[in-house]
Amino acid sequence: MSKIAVNRVTNANVYMDGRTLLGRAEEVDLPQVKHKMAEHKALGMIGASEFFAGVEKMECKIKWTSFYPEVLRAAADPFKAVRLQLRASLETYTGQGRVAETAVMVSLTAAFKDFPLGSFKQHEAVFKDFPLGSFKQHEAVSPESNLAVHYAKLEIGGQEIFELDVMENIYKVAGADVLARYRFNIGG
Repeated sequence: MSKIAVNRVTNANVYMDGRTLLGRAEEVDLPQVKHKMAEHKALGMIGASEFFAGVEKMECKIKWTSFYPEVLRAAADPFKAVRLQLRASLETYTGQGRVAETAVMVSLTAAFKDFPLGSFKQHEAVFKDFPLGSFKQHEAVSPESNLAVHYAKLEIGGQEIFELDVMENIYKVAGADVLARYRFNIGG
């Protein structure tokens, strides 16, 4: 039996508001959850320490393979959040080959921060002062979207790994609500 097990995710599908966007996203940069830490130092302490003080804003970036009307319509409205889902297959390999496949699901609620008009590069001088940028001959236009993320959840094999909802003060790790007492203490 092999002692080394390697996990790999090499592809995924994106869904927006429950509709598949198969083949439409080239790349997705998922949000990084960064904890804000507040420094504490006081007389009598031999040093300083840091403690959890919140979560910094989360952002997501999607690079599209072209223009898609359903994406553009959603991106045009900065007041409406969309539900995004990234679904992938986590493959486990050992010396015996692939020994397992497990579903990975990332769920996000986010609002588009910009409207992706793309990049057009062939006649750059003509478009110099035009906000669309420029085309590049014989290359696909790959517009990008930046999104402000308000909710994020990661599940692997149907098991909740992490859930964060900044609008509802929910922060769960492996299903345990680590902010339950905090919400109770502040009356919300």
